[in-house]
Amino acid sequence: MIAIRQRFSEWLLRARAALKWLVLIIPMAMAAGSACAFFLWNLDAVTGVRFDHPWLLWLLPIAGVGVGLLYHYFGRSAEGGNNLIMDQIHQPGGGVPRRMAPLILFGTLVTHLFGGSAGREGTAVQMGGSIASGFCRMLRLDATAVRIMLMGGIAAGFGAVFGTPLAGAVFALEVLMIGRIQYEALLPCLIAAVVGDWTCHAWGIGHTHYAIAYLANDRPPAAFFHLEPWLLLKVVIASAVFGWAGTFFAELSHRLNALFKKWIPYAPLRPAVGGALVIGLFFIAGTPDYLGLGVWSRDPRAITIPSFFTSPEIHPWSWLWKIVFTAVTLSAGFKGGEVTPLFFIGAALGNALAGLLGAPTDLFAALGFVAIFAGATNTPVACTLMGIELFGATHSVYIATACFLAYLFSGHSGIYLSQRVAVPKTSDSTLPPEIALRHVREREVSAFGELTASLVSRAGAAFSNENNTPEPNTMPHNKHKVVPREIGLIRIYLKPADKRKQPGLRGFLASRPLYRELVDAAKKDGIMNAHAHHTHYGYSNHGKVRAHDAETGNPELTMCVELIGEKAQLEHFCRTHGELLQNKVIIYKHIEHWDIHGSDVEHHDATPKELKSDAL
Repeated sequence: MIAIRQRFSEWLLRARAALKWLVLIIPMAMAAGSACAFFLWNLDAVTGVRFDHPWLLWLLPIAGVGVGLLYHYFGRSAEGGNNLIMDQIHQPGGGVPRRMAPLILFGTLVTHLFGGSAGREGTAVQMGGSIASGFCRMLRLDATAVRIMLMGGIAAGFGAVFGTPLAGAVFALEVLMIGRIQYEALLPCLIAAVVGDWTCHAWGIGHTHYAIAYLANDRPPAAFFHLEPWLLLKVVIASAVFGWAGTFFAELSHRLNALFKKWIPYAPLRPAVGGALVIGLFFIAGTPDYLGLGVWSRDPRAITIPSFFTSPEIHPWSWLWKIVFTAVTLSAGFKGGEVTPLFFIGAALGNALAGLLGAPTDLFAALGFVAIFAGATNTPVACTLMGIELFGATHSVYIATACFLAYLFSGHSGIYLSQRVAVPKTSDSTLPPEIALRHVREREVSAFGELTASLVSRAGAAFSNENNTPEPNTMPHNKHKVVPREIGLIRIYLKPADKRKQPGLRGFLASRPLYRELVDAAKKDGIMNAHAHHTHYGYSNHGKVRAHDAETGNPELTMCVELIGEKAQLEHFCRTHGELLQNKVIIYKHIEHWDIHGSDVEHHDATPKELKSDAL
């Protein structure tokens, strides 16, 4: 009897939690769906105006300056866009500003009116996040509820703008962390995506329909499931190319954005230069088909996303043109999303690969449509569901194969730099736990710079030797000297769940991961090296043996923070930050630091006295 009562009490608690999210999510999702309906209606209107007045393209640089000035003076934190929403979900702080919704709506419509190549997903997600944040402020929700409401805002916006509620719900769960789905928001995101999509349809807004003719007239079971080994092999080959294309688009966009910021410090002028470049690209390409959204056109001969499914003609380079047009537009500061251009790029690349591999054109256009999106956003499950929602379940195996392999081959890159790596894509990765993609890129750029410098140095040395020493074997081996000196290393063993309480703050903001706090403190104290190492299996301080859980992570698994520097520095660090290190296992060991000097350079022993005495 007691057990029955306990189970009934637990059931009531679950029902109460579900009812709570129904009450909170449904009004927010209806508002987000209505905003998306208003946006889509206006987007079709401004696109029609651009088709009727092609000369508007000449005003793109001026329109860009207007949008740039608007964001420069009124945007402030809203400039962060999708990345700001993701940052607020990871670590709630100031929230998403209410002005983000009208700013991104106006900025995106201006971009499309004057011919910029952009999408609509970013607008829908940012409007959804902004509306959700407004509800959170009004209801004074705590940090945990804010996170879930923001995820619901993403789901509502995504589901409404594409008409794919299941994909929208999973996208909001999957996009935050590579390799981990946050199930605590599963029900709220599903409610938000379904309500947002339903509300958008209730306003009379429809979506473009795509169809795969291949096997469309077959009878069951072929109509429900199809698998041909030779065709599957072609899908595997194409999937690797889709993953590479997603990475190429993301990296090109990030690098162009960095170049615009470097060359044009004053932000409002960047869209002017970008608009001029888009006009130049228009003349080089000789067609307006790569401007705007690319979903429809009044010219029946135009290259659009549906044309890659239905036209017998193969377009071998349309995917590359759209990549360049979109990367220039968005990197320069115009507003919009990346996803619909990615649909165009993927369908165009699938169309080209189908001609090359002798595969069904419409099937490969559909696979590219979702697979490049999966690779560029690291959301293979959401994109698989989107493919099934858009194209049906007949080709679900091919769709899943394309999305999963594109995700794998895209590496640790993506269009959202605030996305974090919870579980690396390969087991041999040395990435720190929950590192953001922006920091992954910084590591890779730094490593690439060091490799390039090393290769240039070696090439220079080889060139010098070729001109001055005819026989390479006669080069003396004592040209350089290795000068060792004693330094120290400490390893601090802790858990990913260990936090440092922040004085003066409450709720979720009151704590910060301890390993990040230690690394940041080491940087401030001038320690030479500091790294946080993720572990997969082990224990510390006679504790329980724990293993890494690939799906949810293990906050109790031991991890290690490693500091390298002079012994005196390390001792000073431990004394200064003793409150962070109490009850932690700390190991110290002597190591050697090697300085490389030329034989003709006089050097001195730089070993500190205290290290000499320790060595003795």
